[in-house]
Amino acid sequence: MAQLNINMTPEFEMALKRLMKARGFASKAEAVRVAVGEAVERARPAGVIDFASWIGLGKAVPENPSPRFATDDGLWSEG
Repeated sequence: MAQLNINMTPEFEMALKRLMKARGFASKAEAVRVAVGEAVERARPAGVIDFASWIGLGKAVPENPSPRFATDDGLWSEG
């Protein structure tokens, strides 16, 4: 996991502690992770879905070693 070091103003640290108390976070790291994650979700335009991470997923699964049809044409033809 990547590490992020931040310098906090006293006001930011007080706000972070209030967030931790209100949401029941055990650590500052957990509170910051959740807060940043929620901010990223809010910043994403509504309805925009990025399917780029899906590219290549089909190749991650091994092909059938004994397919019922030799070609796609055999699958769709009557016979």
